Amino acid sequence: MRSLTSAFLAAALLAPLPAVAATPADALVVAKNIDDIVSLDPAQAYEFTSGEIVTNTYDRLVQYEAEDMQKLVGGLAESWAVSDDGKTLTFRLRPGVTFQSGNPVRPEDVVFSLARTVRLNKAPAFVLTQLGWTADNVEQMVRKTGQAEVTVTTSGDFAPSFVLNVLASRPASIVDEKTVMEHARDGDLGNAWLGQNSAGTGPFSLRAYKPNESIALRANPSYFRGAPAMKSVIYRHVAEPATQRLLLEAGDADLARDLTPDQVAALEGKDGIAIGTYPQAAVHFFALNQKVEALRSPKLWEAMRYLVDYDGMTKSFLRGQMKVHQAFWPEGFPGALNDTPFKLDVDKAKALLAEAGVKEGLTIKMDVISSPPFTEIAQSLQSTFAQAGIRLELVPGTGSQVITKYRARNHEAVLLYWGPDFMDPHSNAGAFAYNVDNSDGSPQSTATWRNSWLVPELSAETEAALKERDAAKRDAMYIDLQRKVQASSPIVIMFQAVSQVAMAKPVQGYVNGATSDQIYYRLVTKN
Repeated sequence: MRSLTSAFLAAALLAPLPAVAATPADALVVAKNIDDIVSLDPAQAYEFTSGEIVTNTYDRLVQYEAEDMQKLVGGLAESWAVSDDGKTLTFRLRPGVTFQSGNPVRPEDVVFSLARTVRLNKAPAFVLTQLGWTADNVEQMVRKTGQAEVTVTTSGDFAPSFVLNVLASRPASIVDEKTVMEHARDGDLGNAWLGQNSAGTGPFSLRAYKPNESIALRANPSYFRGAPAMKSVIYRHVAEPATQRLLLEAGDADLARDLTPDQVAALEGKDGIAIGTYPQAAVHFFALNQKVEALRSPKLWEAMRYLVDYDGMTKSFLRGQMKVHQAFWPEGFPGALNDTPFKLDVDKAKALLAEAGVKEGLTIKMDVISSPPFTEIAQSLQSTFAQAGIRLELVPGTGSQVITKYRARNHEAVLLYWGPDFMDPHSNAGAFAYNVDNSDGSPQSTATWRNSWLVPELSAETEAALKERDAAKRDAMYIDLQRKVQASSPIVIMFQAVSQVAMAKPVQGYVNGATSDQIYYRLVTKN
């Protein structure tokens, strides 16, 4: 009888709106826009929603945990040692851990997982390949060296802390080789199957995924850190923030993740509802594709910086959810540049456009995710650009449509966001100040490459900062890089995100860190 009841509740919760049911005590229901998902395979997942799904369904050798998000701890590795030259790290695997299939975690799974990400060469593969790994050498760089031991070697001169942060990133998640290869088709290493299934060791497993509709996670009762209190986490795809609010107020959702500032303000102080505020590492920007000849002038790039109503947006429709930030590494982390030298100045922008030889009537097509806050930001830009004689034509799409087009470099301009792949300033420096191969077939997947901006000098400076072992000197190098990108780049960084989550007051233990890789449901209870 109990299994039938659980099945009934799950079916009700996954039903299309408005057929909803009150949330059960052992299930957490999350109302969220999930249309940014391209894939849930950790070797391909590169979006905000897919990031949190991977974090809750997989483990890495080392990782940040919900109890203390500032401290790197062992995940599937119980200990590790670093060679004197810093180029070799040896990991001892935690005993007794099994995948959700019941298969034991083996060194072979670690080797397979890291090599698989490199060989598939999907969007996040560059996080691992920056260690000097290639499809040809990865099996020599990542090796089984004992029954419960894996040795990782890098080819560069990196600080060990950098290497550990790379191995704590999403594409370094460990998958169950046996299960994945049972579902491999046509040499895809199980990529198609893992796009909508999971094969990890995490506190939850993926029970069902219906694109643009729902995601259902099932608790892993054998999780090595202890079984989650919630037996399931259910995401309902709710694109409209107003609908999310209604579901929360009606008791049909436990968390509303995408509310506008006005909706949050209306819920503050309301019985039964609490508001959580969480600083985020994501920076929001718009970018001009340098494949488009009319968008190549540095004076045009500079003019664009003076056509953004930074204060107007953050004091109105972005209130409480964005703050002005104009550098690529977010405020609150070592090595961040917090100067904000630009403000809306249409006259100055017009003078710069004249210097650039840009005539009134320039039309730019900008791809935009058709949901808040992107549509509102784009409309504000459309208005201020028009004051300088530039026509901004908005091209709306779902998150996955806009991101896929952007990754293919088929846009003219795009309004998007970027979150660090790991918590080290090189993560964003490598995205906004590095591009040494501007060819369409380049293995890079950085913001510079996606916008066809070749930057050999900045790339050399980025590489130098990566190798610097003195922490203070290294931070200073990243600040200098940010100043240069801030002053002249086809990428205009405007804001840093702040997440506001409305939740039912019985919900306790929800952890929302600075990145999507630090959203944890393992400790959630509903008392």
